[in-house]
Amino acid sequence: MAAVTAVALAGCGGLDASGPSASGGSLAEAGNLEGVDYIVGGKNFDEQLVLCEITVAALESVGGNVTPRCNLGGTDVARQALLSGDINIYWDYTGTAWASFFQETERIPDDNELYRLVAERDLQENQLVWLDKADFNNTYAFAVNGDRAREENLVTLSDMAAYIREGKPGTVCVETEYNSRDDGLRGLQQAYDFQVPADRLQVLATGAIYQATQNGDCTFGLVFTTDGRIPGLGLTVLEDNERYHVTYNAAPIVREETYTQNEAIRQVMAPISTALDYETMLRLNGEVSSEGRDAREVARTWLTEEGFTG
Repeated sequence: MAAVTAVALAGCGGLDASGPSASGGSLAEAGNLEGVDYIVGGKNFDEQLVLCEITVAALESVGGNVTPRCNLGGTDVARQALLSGDINIYWDYTGTAWASFFQETERIPDDNELYRLVAERDLQENQLVWLDKADFNNTYAFAVNGDRAREENLVTLSDMAAYIREGKPGTVCVETEYNSRDDGLRGLQQAYDFQVPADRLQVLATGAIYQATQNGDCTFGLVFTTDGRIPGLGLTVLEDNERYHVTYNAAPIVREETYTQNEAIRQVMAPISTALDYETMLRLNGEVSSEGRDAREVARTWLTEEGFTG
């Protein structure tokens, strides 16, 4: 366990110089995973479909025996599938682990420290190994129609709070979960010192908020920062200047029994995590959500363009 812990927590650092870099180099240079069975899962939204399909293609390219099980369902379904062994690898988020899996309320502003804490705890308590995290942060945010943001000079969440305190017209739209959880809207209002009047708050399905914000039905709409509909609809994301929202860096999580069969999986997946920065993830998500492309096609095209696969 100690040896695995030391390796597992290496995800905060860079890739070993002997492996492929994010700017090019076949994944086959990093390791051969022949003989290992990988059941790759994923949640049921666009970003997770892309991450799942990237993982499927990457592991196949280095000889892994891969069974895809993308689009399993929500967070609870995917997590339970990993814990039970129905799948043995999928991507999840540091903030999800910290706040939802481990029920922690302390705010950890440093993303590397948060990664270290959740990786260490998941290994010790659940025998799950977190591979290297990606740099993109798929956290909660509020967005405004781009034209409206410029007209009202809305740049930060403090600007949003001031707008609401002044009683200016408009509606705040959130999803059900964000409206009910302590680290959602209630905590946001405390952190930024404002209160949304009941008649100016709408609770909508997550997917409906983006279009409703673009067409003005929602003045401020809750979004996820890497959702491809943000640039597709010309939305402006407001800066969380008080750093209220938890960091949600994504990382592949592997069952320890699978990881120890061939630990080169870390070197195989590391350059992928390095390459998946914010702009890249936003673009890939947009190709699925805004352009209607198939997630499998998007994932495999990107891997080839990056030189990771042939």
